[in-house]
Amino acid sequence: MVSMRSLTRLILSHPATAADRATHGTVRPVSELIVPRRFCGPPDSGNGGWTAGALAGMDDADSPADRCDSWPAIEVSLRRPPPLDTPLPLTAADGTTTASIDGAPVATAHRVERELAEVEPVAPELAAAAESSYPGLRFHPFPTCFACGTAREPGDGLRIFPGRVDGGPHGERVAATWTPHPSLHEDWHTYADELARASLASTWAALDCIGGWAGDLTERLMVLGRMTARVDDLPVIGEPHVVVGEGRGQDGRKTFTAATLYDSDGRVVATAEHTWIAVDPELFGGQTPA
Repeated sequence: MVSMRSLTRLILSHPATAADRATHGTVRPVSELIVPRRFCGPPDSGNGGWTAGALAGMDDADSPADRCDSWPAIEVSLRRPPPLDTPLPLTAADGTTTASIDGAPVATAHRVERELAEVEPVAPELAAAAESSYPGLRFHPFPTCFACGTAREPGDGLRIFPGRVDGGPHGERVAATWTPHPSLHEDWHTYADELARASLASTWAALDCIGGWAGDLTERLMVLGRMTARVDDLPVIGEPHVVVGEGRGQDGRKTFTAATLYDSDGRVVATAEHTWIAVDPELFGGQTPA
């Protein structure tokens, strides 16, 4: 039987024309990316996941033509902290979309042809119970963070508070529940049915910080350096979800993690892999334990 969700089709409100798409070997102005202050990570720069997802959404060459079907795996590299409330001109060349400031790259996005290894699911009741052990409740380096900050009010931040559940096949697993708020409504589309969905950028944000906590932000402060995500379906507003993160090892200053978002039926909504970079917290306006 085909579910109503499978039949849902979203209509792009401002479709790209053929002339808008990238031509191999040429550079073209696309538009601009702005990270509103609401979507900060550190207090003065953008949340890495939201910024990466917003840029992925501007990648016309690799996004679904009707923005209804599954999004392929798109890799976004963050070259410097994304500034807030600042227009970042976009250009596309040779399959890569770049957001820049004063001619210097802030982030780049391009499609990758590889499978992402999903994190095994966790039961909703186990994920909910794990939230009480969220390390960020005791100390948080970035309490302002849109995705996992404890200083954000319900309906403002995502308030995804992951706690440890067990050790997975690759490393420690953490999990949390998340119900998308109406303020996250996807604004690219006009909806063909009653199912409102969260934005692509918010979906990437939901997959972001849980990876950092799986890599243990309590041991060393890290910021997102690279994120690769595949979105099978935008999450439904008001529907409970479970997001699970997993540690995947370290190499010097780099920590590798993954995260998968599941809907209330236990189906994969989206999955991501991350590379985190250890940094000095003072350089990003972060806090250190007393």
